[in-house]
Amino acid sequence: MIELRPFDSLGAANHGWLDAKHHFSFGGYHDPARTHWGNLRVWNDDAIEPQTGFPPHPHRDMEIITYVREGAITHQDDLGNKGRTEAGDVQVMSAGTGISHSEYNLEDVTTRIFQIWIVPTRNGEAPRWGAKPFPKNDRSGRFVTLASGYDGDGDALPIRTNARVVGATLRAGETAEYALGRDRKAYLVPAKGAVEIDGVRIGTRDGAAISEEDVLRVTAIEDSEIVLVDAA
Repeated sequence: MIELRPFDSLGAANHGWLDAKHHFSFGGYHDPARTHWGNLRVWNDDAIEPQTGFPPHPHRDMEIITYVREGAITHQDDLGNKGRTEAGDVQVMSAGTGISHSEYNLEDVTTRIFQIWIVPTRNGEAPRWGAKPFPKNDRSGRFVTLASGYDGDGDALPIRTNARVVGATLRAGETAEYALGRDRKAYLVPAKGAVEIDGVRIGTRDGAAISEEDVLRVTAIEDSEIVLVDAA
């Protein structure tokens, strides 16, 4: 089953420095039919103007994954972590018992990110932060795990929840498969391009809420960059 959520149907909030689209209820946007998808709670599509960003603010008990689409984001937190994550790369913050952080676009161009929040399976653990480059060539024609709550997922960034965040880059006409399982839920968004699953066309920045599928066969209609959350 695939429920298409066109980009134009998403929640929206434009703060001037931040132009945000919300796949799920967030802030002042509330849609009772779009509050979560399994343990996936937030998928924000944010455009952050140059030399602006989110000042220090706290989080707890949430797994926060940032996928940078364009530009770069600079993170700093009260644990002493500081890092710059650029386009195509991923950072993960496990908020745990509590952390305060800032996220700034210190670049001269607009930074565009997907910010994904997943409810943790394990609470009460110390907060942590990490980032990692994931070259797009390494994901060419196949799905690669970017963040995972499971052992054995190679170089994926660890998260404290029963979920995976995966990505792929496909040329027009290419097909990649992902073994989901009928007891799982997936949420897929093309960062670029357009893809087709079971005859459903999913365009750039559209969302697709997927369930009751053993294996996803994703075919690129155009050259595409895809991000998918495999949720419990």
